[in-house]
Amino acid sequence: MTSRMTIDEAVELIENADLKTLGKMALERKRELHPKKVTTFVVDRNINYTNICWVDCKFCAFYTHEKKEDAYVLTFDEIDQKIDELVAIGGTQILFQGGVHPKLEIEWYEDLVEHIHNKYPQVTIHGFSAIEIDYIARRSGLGIKEVLARLKAKGLSSIPGAGAEILSDRVRDIIAPKKLDKDTWLEVHREAHKLGIKSTATMMYGTVETTREIVEHFDLVRQLQDETGGFRAFIMWSYQSDNTQLKRELPTITKSTSNQYLKYLAVARLFLDNVPNIQSSWVTQGSYIGQMALLFGANDLGSTMMEENVVSAAGAKNEMNQDEMIRLIKDIGEKPAKRNTAYEILERY
Repeated sequence: MTSRMTIDEAVELIENADLKTLGKMALERKRELHPKKVTTFVVDRNINYTNICWVDCKFCAFYTHEKKEDAYVLTFDEIDQKIDELVAIGGTQILFQGGVHPKLEIEWYEDLVEHIHNKYPQVTIHGFSAIEIDYIARRSGLGIKEVLARLKAKGLSSIPGAGAEILSDRVRDIIAPKKLDKDTWLEVHREAHKLGIKSTATMMYGTVETTREIVEHFDLVRQLQDETGGFRAFIMWSYQSDNTQLKRELPTITKSTSNQYLKYLAVARLFLDNVPNIQSSWVTQGSYIGQMALLFGANDLGSTMMEENVVSAAGAKNEMNQDEMIRLIKDIGEKPAKRNTAYEILERY
């Protein structure tokens, strides 16, 4: 590939190319970027510090409102207990995400990050999606840049790409009308990158988007990566519909197929020529399609995910431990390696 793939070319591939051909093209591209045939994974834990959220995304089955019986905000002691369990199995990262709590301000988040960073300096804090950062800024009367700088000073290392869904305001207005717009999502990541806070880019497809909107999403990620170089990885997954308001409102949305997932993944690998890592989403696809993704452009199997509450609330209850990850990677002739958040190799198997 001497010239860059265009949006039109990517749409054509998704809509008309043969799946096997796409897989071959994506695997060739992956081999150019990762010639040593190493597939990485990370041992981490998702910690959802609260399930209270005012944004009411129609595709989410996890959130609740402040006065509901099942509403919670974890205490620092409860969070410590979860991190203790992670450290005991050799974990290196916590993925911190909550609902967007209507009342928590910057000081609460600073205290939380500082507490964890001081008590567990060996654990990387990968936390707070763009919508959380944006809302903390608005709630606290601060700019996005200042919120990020203050959290970085307390020990925040990187931010996840959650909340991107599809970077199209048409789609966002249908599936999450209260959520931040695409430009604000991009701005949070731009400001983070300028401050030296790396992040990941994500995509959730399978609701009301068109093929072109999927590729335009890829293009926005590629453009920002050209500008900042701050994305470490791209992760995509399909909408999980169980127990969601969106399923009740739009029952005609059908579950996305494994074929679609592998096609989108392959084209993402071809299109995102400046993003070094593509992660497989075994959490939504299951372990065997997760393994197949490694032949369609993915070079990372993601997290062993000691705890996962958001996707499972919407009906996807796939689990995988380190031993199974190692087995699946070896099974396709690749070399398994445990990494940290920065994609540095910690151990080879």
